[in-house]
Amino acid sequence: MQGVLYVGHGSRVEKARRQAQNFMETVQRQIDVPLQEICFLELAEPDISEGIKKLVSRGASRIAVIPVLLLSAGHYYKDIPEEVDKVRERFPEITFTYGRPLGVQERVIDLAAERIKETGFSMEDDSEILLVGRGSRNGQTKRDMETIAAGLKERTEASAISVCYLAACRPDFHEGLEGVGKNRRVFVVPYLWFTGILMQEMEKEISKRNASGGSFILCQYLGSHPAMEEALRDAVQEALQKEPAAGTLAAQAL
Repeated sequence: MQGVLYVGHGSRVEKARRQAQNFMETVQRQIDVPLQEICFLELAEPDISEGIKKLVSRGASRIAVIPVLLLSAGHYYKDIPEEVDKVRERFPEITFTYGRPLGVQERVIDLAAERIKETGFSMEDDSEILLVGRGSRNGQTKRDMETIAAGLKERTEASAISVCYLAACRPDFHEGLEGVGKNRRVFVVPYLWFTGILMQEMEKEISKRNASGGSFILCQYLGSHPAMEEALRDAVQEALQKEPAAGTLAAQAL
């Protein structure tokens, strides 16, 4: 019997955990598979091991593992597969397929542009956009973020768009802020799915800079939007149609 395991990132922030949980539950209701479980990679429970055990105990013989991630990076290529492969050794009779993160999608870029409009501030002739990603040591992350930035610039009237990162990549967030906003309005667009520690840190830093004369407008994160539901639902359907591959889950990610 087919099972689906949603793997969220996890967060120390209770609001972020609740947002992710509620979002995945919403998508679950749109998937016609009776056996579905939600788990988290870190900082929240249940973990991946517990999620797999629950599905097996309910009768799953095939499990589609769905990484609830925006882009392909270390969590997708390494962390999630390693955790799954540790557990699957105990269940050699179970077959696994591995879905993909959302990746670069036009509908998600559209949503990022929508988040700018939702601020209620107009895009002036010399306004700039600072697109902020989580960051990763995997080179694909920077390539994806540059593609997203190009798409976002096409959808707006910004005079310029820059990209920075909250971890593992340069320029970092502080460097990004220093490089923009010279007497201009700057829309800061967090390319994050939900709130969390990183979002809270961004809010504090921008408030501090605005108190010192800056003109930064922090947009909402992507959040629980119909476009995000549709994107994850499509990712689940794609994973359900994949044929199980021999070898480790990490091999399926390549």
